[in-house]
Amino acid sequence: MGYREIYEGWKSNPEGFWMQAAEAIDWVKPPSRALWSDRAPLYEWFVDAQVNTCWNAVDRHVEAGRGQQAAIIHDSPISGTRQTITYAQLRDRVASLAGALSARGVTKGDRVIIYMPMVPEAVEAMLACARLGAIHSVVFGGFAAHELAVRIDDARPKAILAASCGLEPGRVVHYKPLLDGAIAQASHKPDFCVIFQREQEVAELTPGRDLDWYGFQAGTKPADCVPVEGNHPAYILYTSGTTGAPKGVVRPTAGHLVALNWTMKNFYNVDPGDVFWAASDVGWVVGHSYICYAPLIHGNTTIVFEGKPIGTPDAGTFWRVIEEHKVRSFFTAPTAFRAIKREDPTGALIRNYDISHLRALYLAGERADPDTIEWAQRVMKVPVYDHWWQTETGYPIAGNPAGIEAMPVKIGSPTVAMPGYDVQILDEGGRPVADGELGAIAIKLPLPPGTLPTLWNAEDRFRKSYLTTFPGYYETGDAGMKDKDGYLYIMARTDDVINVAGHRLSTGGMEEVLAGHPDVAECAVIGVADELKGQLPLGFLCLNKGCERPHDEIVAECVRLVRDRIGPVAAFKLAAVVDRLPKTRSGKILRATMARIADGQEFKMPATIDDPAILDEIRESLKPLGYAGG
Repeated sequence: MGYREIYEGWKSNPEGFWMQAAEAIDWVKPPSRALWSDRAPLYEWFVDAQVNTCWNAVDRHVEAGRGQQAAIIHDSPISGTRQTITYAQLRDRVASLAGALSARGVTKGDRVIIYMPMVPEAVEAMLACARLGAIHSVVFGGFAAHELAVRIDDARPKAILAASCGLEPGRVVHYKPLLDGAIAQASHKPDFCVIFQREQEVAELTPGRDLDWYGFQAGTKPADCVPVEGNHPAYILYTSGTTGAPKGVVRPTAGHLVALNWTMKNFYNVDPGDVFWAASDVGWVVGHSYICYAPLIHGNTTIVFEGKPIGTPDAGTFWRVIEEHKVRSFFTAPTAFRAIKREDPTGALIRNYDISHLRALYLAGERADPDTIEWAQRVMKVPVYDHWWQTETGYPIAGNPAGIEAMPVKIGSPTVAMPGYDVQILDEGGRPVADGELGAIAIKLPLPPGTLPTLWNAEDRFRKSYLTTFPGYYETGDAGMKDKDGYLYIMARTDDVINVAGHRLSTGGMEEVLAGHPDVAECAVIGVADELKGQLPLGFLCLNKGCERPHDEIVAECVRLVRDRIGPVAAFKLAAVVDRLPKTRSGKILRATMARIADGQEFKMPATIDDPAILDEIRESLKPLGYAGG
């Protein structure tokens, strides 16, 4: 069957579709039905099932005779280490860690915060919690003490599992002082902390509270898998909220298992035993879904990579990893490829490597501009699939279902909605708009299995954030359109649609045009306040390495490009050349913060910002244009 038949089959019988997908999971007690709608619009899936995530991700593969297959490959160009962990070894390590946590009183329903870098132990910590039915909350390693404290107070963990340090190119990030500061600030105090000591920095342990990772496991009994209910929270993942207070996205256990397993073959087109690599971090949703859980549930080998796309040691590090570990399917953010393209515009370094095992590149996390996609296609000579999803959904909303049917790529579109998602484009009154018209992207309820059923201890906030703007729909917060073939186009966050003299324009559309300029490696467009037109677009341009042309020439060419491609209606006249753009650690450009700087407004320093000093550079670049409060 092709995509259209499968999608229509889901639409006509969602219950049957998801019950069939559930057959691939090992249940302690199978679900009697898929959807539970007695609390609509709060829906749940597989509620009466009994299941354990760790069993499905680890033990069952060992029981099936595949214990010697690689489960995790750890590759750290920063520390110069490689390590392969088989499924049998992973089971023993996870059972030992879970047993030690259990001996210290961690039981089903307890929360455990994990604050670790990209090491196998971070994945083992997640699986050990899942083994016990404890609810983990991974906080990005190196997050500021205040932000960690906020999460401690919201999740109220019994324990915190942390590392002594993280590694960045050229520096060691000291985790332990940040952890100590967070616990001092938090009103809730964990019963104990477990510290994984890395050889690059051995941290001083706090007597009576801190335990050594290996020492506290000595003499404890390995733990068995604890069955949990289908709607039991697997984890809490905090995502930034508009109020500044983080939102705790809850992930339900059974739906998470069923949906993630389904995506590995049908979407990412890998078979059990294939090597899958998501170049992300366990602190983000991509790391939860596609470094830890989905590949292991499906029986793949997953890569835990501690490095950067450039500088570890050069812009060829991704190609080296793909060749060395025979990666079949590769997933990363467009920002990583823009960094590689900027350092190596012709893609010369890829000629040093054999990436012939690779079937496809998948891009997500932000809009993938056509120039980046075309560059990747040209250099890698494999299909490049943009796809779109959110922390809240946990897996793709829309994409190219290559494992079912590789559909024609339309550059600029993440292709089509996946089974489970009825995606609609609505106007401000909640009415569907015509094909090709820009509107708010909303998903008809119920959302599919594995998506968030609520926010942690904040049901009212969940309803207000996602369910009230368009009754009967989940509000994605993204703006876009559909074409006559059902292909979706994600143009911007709803907040990034600007109003220029009454015309609603997508900043993402302007960014696509600017990125097509041969000297532009990366760009961002924001809306700034204007007395006459309400808002005007303002562009930021990062140029390719080695570009020595006068900046004013490039700006003038970019202004002409936008005028030619979008039209005078865009009123695009302002642009600044900058060395770098402010981003979160996951690579998202902080457009809203840049807009507040341009308009001279107060702003809260984003907790996830990669380097706060960039904001000063942005402010200075705006002054000659008459902005930044000037």
